[in-house]
Formats: sequence, structure tokens, C-alpha cells
Amino acid sequence: MLKRVLPYAHSLLEAAIEEGDVTVDATVGNGHDTYVLAKLVGPNGKVYGFDIQQVALENAHKRLQESNLQKRVELFLKSHDQIESVIPTEFHKKIKAAIFNLGYLPGGDKTIVTTPDSSVSAVKQLLTIMPAGGIIVIVVYHGHPEGQIERDQLIQYVRTIDQKQAQVLQYQFLNQINHAPFVIAIEKIKA
Repeated sequence: MLKRVLPYAHSLLEAAIEEGDVTVDATVGNGHDTYVLAKLVGPNGKVYGFDIQQVALENAHKRLQESNLQKRVELFLKSHDQIESVIPTEFHKKIKAAIFNLGYLPGGDKTIVTTPDSSVSAVKQLLTIMPAGGIIVIVVYHGHPEGQIERDQLIQYVRTIDQKQAQVLQYQFLNQINHAPFVIAIEKIKA
């Protein structure tokens, strides 16, 4: 009935993405979302993936190779706050969906985390270069001190987005302990 956080995030992507679309995995991590995006865009689509850790890109590349999806994906060892400058301009109004998993790399160095400045910057860039109907899905992991700061600044920012430009939704289970993750989804309305 009620979907857990990651299945809900993926269901939003599934509803938005069609064969041949261009998408962004803003935080590649171990490649789980990159894999989902690559399957959804099909052989004629494209996924641009960003991560600041080489091990994350290696893990994702291995996962994609095992499923023969690597040709659909271009991975960058760069912060997601460089999305606008890295993705070729001819795709700027074709990015139908983007996903973020904020926090640290599961199984990796927990001292390397996403930051509020880079995450908010990336969302702003995506809202600038996405077409109307594009969606940004952000899974917020806030069970660590830096994550709580990022959560607060991200929520503060998304609340200021003009409702004529985008709809912003928060999907969260309220009775879970230990800072359960939640989803922020931003659907761009106006180009």
C-alpha cells in the first residue's frame, strides 16, 4: 500500500521517464539509481551520472556492465553542482528527470558527504535547464550531523520555489525513529 522511500522515489521516475529521454543521477553512489535510470531511458536514452568519489563510479560502472547498460550512461568524477556546465547544452531542455541520494556513500567513507551548498546549487541548475514536466527526486538521508544541516537548508530553499515554476512535495513517514529518510520531489511546471 504505502511505498517505502526508495520504491516511491523510483515510481516517480518511472512515471516521468520515457524511452529515449535524458536523465541525471546527481549522486551515483553504488549505481542503484543509475541502473534504474538506464533501464528506463532505453537504448536511445542517456543518463549523466555525477559523483565525487572514484570508487562510486567504479561500483556503478561494474553494475552497468553486468547488465550491459554502460553505453546508455556517461559518468563524471565531478560534483553535482557542475551539472549545467558538464551536460552538453543541446540536452539542456531535454532532461526529463534527475535523482539525488544525499548523505554519504553506503559502505564508503562516511566523512565524505553531500553538502547543502552543492546540492541546492545543483537543484537550481536543474530547474533552469529542465523542460516543463521535468522532475527532480531527492532522497534525504539526515541521520548524521552534516545531513541534518543539509536537510534544513534544502527544505528552506525548496519552500521558496515559486509555485508557478514548480510543485514541491515531501513524502515522509512520520512515526519512524532514527531520522528515517524522506523524499522531496520537485515537478517543474513552467519552462
